[in-house]
Amino acid sequence: MTNTKLKEERTRGYFIEATKEILRGEGSKALSVRNIAERAGYSYATLYNYFKDQTELISLSLLDFKDECRDAVNQNIRKSKPGKPEIKAIVVSYINYFVQYPGVFDLFYIEKLASKKVNNQVVSFLDSLCEEDWNYLIDNQIYSKTEIEYKRKTLNNATIGVLMSYLKRSTPSDYSELLRDIDVTMDTILP
Repeated sequence: MTNTKLKEERTRGYFIEATKEILRGEGSKALSVRNIAERAGYSYATLYNYFKDQTELISLSLLDFKDECRDAVNQNIRKSKPGKPEIKAIVVSYINYFVQYPGVFDLFYIEKLASKKVNNQVVSFLDSLCEEDWNYLIDNQIYSKTEIEYKRKTLNNATIGVLMSYLKRSTPSDYSELLRDIDVTMDTILP
């Protein structure tokens, strides 16, 4: 790689890291081209030499956050048994990640990066993290494929709803109550 390419990649990295820092600390409302450039140590005009617009920069940052969340989940599920126990561990880990970075969660679900299409069905990021375990439950005839489809959607919607409510400080009032709520929800969905 040439020195010019290295410099370009390094500078792009500064802008992405600056965007991630702002999202982690202040949330999406604090994002602006000027704030990002200032945090990266460049003029706002320089940002446009490396990115089409702020949206491209945010999308790249969100991809990094997805990887970070996936890594955090994988660290926390190492000792979990496949199937229900692992799905529960994934959900708790997912919640922990976004409780740490509420500004990221808001933007994560505004953007369409939170989901992808598989077989003409939208699969959320959370659902994709649980994919192997959903298949394990089907393969071991714990639930039918139809039951799993319902449980996937229900667990995804419930998790996102409980997390959004908590992050907006509506309910529950504290973190331990949030974990109890999600545990009861998961036990109801995956008896």
